[in-house]
Amino acid sequence: MIPQQGPRVFFVLAKVLWFLVQPSSLMVGAVVAGAALWGTAWSRLSRRLLWGGITAFFVCGLSPLGDVLVQPLEARFARPDPLSLGAGIAGIIVLGGAEDGRAADDARELAGLNEAAERYTEAVALTRRLPAARLVFTGGSGALVRSEAPESDAALRLFDALGVAKERITLESKSRDTYENAVFTARLLAPKPGERWLLVTSASHMPRAIGCFRQAGFAVEAWPVDHRAPRQLDLSRWNSSVPDGLRRIDAVTREYIGLVMYYLAGRTDTLLPGP
Repeated sequence: MIPQQGPRVFFVLAKVLWFLVQPSSLMVGAVVAGAALWGTAWSRLSRRLLWGGITAFFVCGLSPLGDVLVQPLEARFARPDPLSLGAGIAGIIVLGGAEDGRAADDARELAGLNEAAERYTEAVALTRRLPAARLVFTGGSGALVRSEAPESDAALRLFDALGVAKERITLESKSRDTYENAVFTARLLAPKPGERWLLVTSASHMPRAIGCFRQAGFAVEAWPVDHRAPRQLDLSRWNSSVPDGLRRIDAVTREYIGLVMYYLAGRTDTLLPGP
């Protein structure tokens, strides 16, 4: 275990570390360093950096490597049959992370969303299927160097516009990461023994999220959304563009690093939480 750090210290360290070690940054860094060393006494290292960076750039950008890496995370928690839910669900907890903070600053937008928008759409569908369940959104601002409105502001506008009654909505607006999502939501809701709560987040993020809620003493049931890899891997399915593939590689690498760091910091009790 690594020493326990204050929430602010952990948050800042996580942001800085990720900026430095995300695969796309490392690839660009390798190419830039190789070009800078070209024609110097370090020419052999220069060639290795250039060829390695360029090769990784195209392999990660075009090949189905992202699907290969994300599939084990997405398959970790299966989504239950909707018909099996019954009427015993106390509430639906939606994790933030589907917001585009820059778009949300634009007054013309109802809510600026990114590729994880299914967290919202699936949550609204669940509220219609479970009319007695509360809808809980947890998410503040994860910005490090600039001020942003909490994600919960956009969530409230969007849920209201999609027809969810405001009296059914509960917002948690202080959390900055997944662990704080779990801890602050547990404090806010104080779930009673035997209550059933659904947790809605991206399938690849579900293992870390479940681990955090368990560590916070809050038993939740997984409702994974936003699947990125096919159920059966298709190694002939290459990406349509390099940027698309690099986004996938960055996203799944971030999740694996997050699992390791959360486990070492005691934020989860197992390296890869499962059912």
